[in-house]
Amino acid sequence: MWNLSFTAPEVIDARVLTRMPDALRRPVRSDWADANKPGHVVDCFLEGPAFDRTGNLYVTDIPHGRIFKITTGGDWNEVANTGGWPNGIAIHQDGTLWTADYRRGLLRIDPNSGAVDTVLGHRNSESFKGINDLVFDRDGHCYFTDQGQTGMHNPTGCVYRLQTNGRLDQLLSNAPSPNGITLDTSGRFLFVAVTRGNAVWRAPLLPDGSISKAGVFRSFFGTSGPDGMAVDIENRLVVAHASLGGAFVMNARGEVTHFVRSPVGQTVTNAAFIPGTSQLVLTDSEKGHILIADLPSNGAQLYSHS
Repeated sequence: MWNLSFTAPEVIDARVLTRMPDALRRPVRSDWADANKPGHVVDCFLEGPAFDRTGNLYVTDIPHGRIFKITTGGDWNEVANTGGWPNGIAIHQDGTLWTADYRRGLLRIDPNSGAVDTVLGHRNSESFKGINDLVFDRDGHCYFTDQGQTGMHNPTGCVYRLQTNGRLDQLLSNAPSPNGITLDTSGRFLFVAVTRGNAVWRAPLLPDGSISKAGVFRSFFGTSGPDGMAVDIENRLVVAHASLGGAFVMNARGEVTHFVRSPVGQTVTNAAFIPGTSQLVLTDSEKGHILIADLPSNGAQLYSHS
């Protein structure tokens, strides 16, 4: 049952916006592919779409450590290599790219020079399991997921908040593969895509900054699970699903109202609205495409554009 009206979700067909050029692909073995796509040579795996104030789109290429800028004219340019496995991107108000890097931790990148510095490489002298995605709240606090190789066999994935004063809070420590992360439009509710649990969790944020009564907002199915997420101005939650070939759009009750269908690969990993519009871009990681679709409402305002 997708919704209480007992009707099928409306299907929105995405289209290809751009594709990683062949000249930029690296059809070579990588440690990331050996661990996550055994037996495959992965020439690229795109994630982390984020737009700057001038409309450029930034994406990561996890196995090869690269961050690309895609201009409004469709040109692809490598702006940095982290030397790790960068995944999610969130853009700060100052224009820097904050990146969740599985190997190196929370990084900050100057998009003009390509300089990479470490914001947070460990917690209490311990390395992270492998951080995955991040989001800023309206005050500039950074929430991020620490996924590693956790799953139903080892539900110890974590969610952290790095406050602007440098304080690090652990909010969750029992998630089977926490992945995408976002906040609702009020900033009072945290959503976490729990990939191996094939669900999205919802956690109220209390006035003291802690969370309470975290619960399952929506369950899914498939060989993988929910991944990156985005929110629109009507508080709809867009959830990319990494094995079902698209993204689910849900209202504030968790009912699925729309399904954004990929025209190419099945591994749709992340989503972001073009700021100020109702156009959604998605990363098709399997084939190295960027997709675009028209949704019912504009995306919610981002910290980078506020």
